[in-house]
Amino acid sequence: MHHRDLEAWKEAIQFVTDIYKATCNFPKEEMWGLTSQIRRASVSIPSNIAEGCARSSIKDTLRFLDIALGSIAEVETQLLIAQNLDYLNTDLLLQKLGKINALVQGIKKYLNNADKTDLTELY
Repeated sequence: MHHRDLEAWKEAIQFVTDIYKATCNFPKEEMWGLTSQIRRASVSIPSNIAEGCARSSIKDTLRFLDIALGSIAEVETQLLIAQNLDYLNTDLLLQKLGKINALVQGIKKYLNNADKTDLTELY
C-alpha cells in the first residue's frame, strides 16, 4: 500500500489545489491569518496520509490517519468561518472534504480489521 495509490491521498492532493485557488482572493489582511491557516491545515491532510503509509506498523499508520482526520475537522471549521465572513461559498469544498473524510475512515476501518502487526505485506 503506497500512498500514491490511495484514492484518499489523490483526492486530498486535489483538495489542496482547490483550497489554494479558493483562498487566493481572500482579503490581504487575512494573508497571515485565515488564508495561511486553512492552507497549512489542508496540506496536512495528504501529508499525514503519506507519512502514515510510510510507517511499518498499523498502530503508527492509524495515528497519522487520525492526525489527517483532525486536519479535516480543522479545515471544515475554517471553511465555515470563511463562509460566515462571505469570503467564499464552501458547498463544493465541504462536499470534497466529506469524501476525503469517508475515504480515510475506510482505510482506518480496513487497518483496524487487519490481523497483521506489520504493514510490510500490504505494500
